[in-house]
Amino acid sequence: MDTDAQLSERDRSPAPDEAPGDGMPDQDAEQGSRSARFSRRVRLARQWLTGGGPLRRAGLLLIACLVFLLLVSSYVVQPFQIPSGSMQQTFQVGDRVLVNKLAYRFGDEPRRGDVIVFDGTGSFVQDTPSENPVTALIRTGASAVGLMRPAETDYIKRVVGVGGDRVRCCDRRGRLEVNGRPVLEEYLYPGDEPSRVPFDIVVPEGKLWVMGDHRSDSRDSRDHLGEPGGGTVPLDRVIGRADWIGWPLGRITALKRPDAFADVPDPGGPGGGTGHSGGPHG
Repeated sequence: MDTDAQLSERDRSPAPDEAPGDGMPDQDAEQGSRSARFSRRVRLARQWLTGGGPLRRAGLLLIACLVFLLLVSSYVVQPFQIPSGSMQQTFQVGDRVLVNKLAYRFGDEPRRGDVIVFDGTGSFVQDTPSENPVTALIRTGASAVGLMRPAETDYIKRVVGVGGDRVRCCDRRGRLEVNGRPVLEEYLYPGDEPSRVPFDIVVPEGKLWVMGDHRSDSRDSRDHLGEPGGGTVPLDRVIGRADWIGWPLGRITALKRPDAFADVPDPGGPGGGTGHSGGPHG
């Protein structure tokens, strides 16, 4: 008998990467291999991020800052460049105001006297203007950080009436009335009348009546009375509330709601909610 052959056959054992009886690779070895590959990728990524010299690090820092600014401007606070004189004297052309996008996110709604930024599509703009996709992308990114004017469909105005309010102009002394109460608009541009065009409207629920502070140089709700929506702005089109002037440095200030509407009664009271629902009166 060949003793060496018997010993050799007796000592034969399964290969380390085979499980006895099923021929499958060892799971611990496979998991270890995956972990090693992941660790190697993390190491390579770290080397790429920290290597390359100061220029690469500066570029990565710049990209990170831009991404952070875009996220903040999309969800928290967005700079808005004032494109016209319709809100003088409150704002001057070229001012950068900071729009609080969280102001109405948690159940609160715009109030009389608030200055809001809104998308005028469907109210102030019936046909959305076409724009080159590349130009639109550049403008969106630049306007998000206040470097360019906003889209043509974005407006900034003051809330004068909320849902249910009767807003009319003017009374015998030439003053704006809301729910039968005269409003002393101290924020108006010096020398401006509350409105040269008479109107009398009840604001539908879920809508806003908005006007510029420079009434003789503002296209606002008055100019769209005969269009779909009657010049009112839907609440879901409001982008946010202008809470601060952030630029230029000499004009940095926080914006406060004026006291002009403090004594206006709720809709449906004496003189409120009984006007026309959509057109100027004679």
